[in-house]
Amino acid sequence: MSHFYATSLALLTLILTGCGQPQWTDHRGEMVSQSDLENRWVVVNYWAEWCAPCREELPELNALARVSDDLLVLGIHFDGYQGEELYRLSEQMDIRFPVVGHDFAEAHGLALPQILPTTYIIDPQGDLAHSLQGPQTEQQLLALMALEGEEND
Repeated sequence: MSHFYATSLALLTLILTGCGQPQWTDHRGEMVSQSDLENRWVVVNYWAEWCAPCREELPELNALARVSDDLLVLGIHFDGYQGEELYRLSEQMDIRFPVVGHDFAEAHGLALPQILPTTYIIDPQGDLAHSLQGPQTEQQLLALMALEGEEND
């Protein structure tokens, strides 16, 4: 019976992880998989708590994250905090979108920025569309992705 249980658990794990598909754990312990990115705009923002423009930009990114199911906002802590430390800091800064690790950036060929904040925009085909330095607004990012809605067409 225990062999059956172990085999069933292994099979279930493979099914739930997308059969080896790349995935990352966010600051809340939730999984972000490669399939979550498919056919969506992905906005990746490097931030740090000691960066004043980053702190000012976070509400704009929180608002952007709520705009459409056609986009996903992800944060990356510049200094690479992980686990409980990253969770506490992200909650303290009221970050409402997933914060993943540097391994996400490496998997997508995103360079460690020299200026903060830096925002990368990946198009729905998975290609890097924009690399932006300095703080951005929700409207600036929407305009770059052409997701502003019909009122701006």
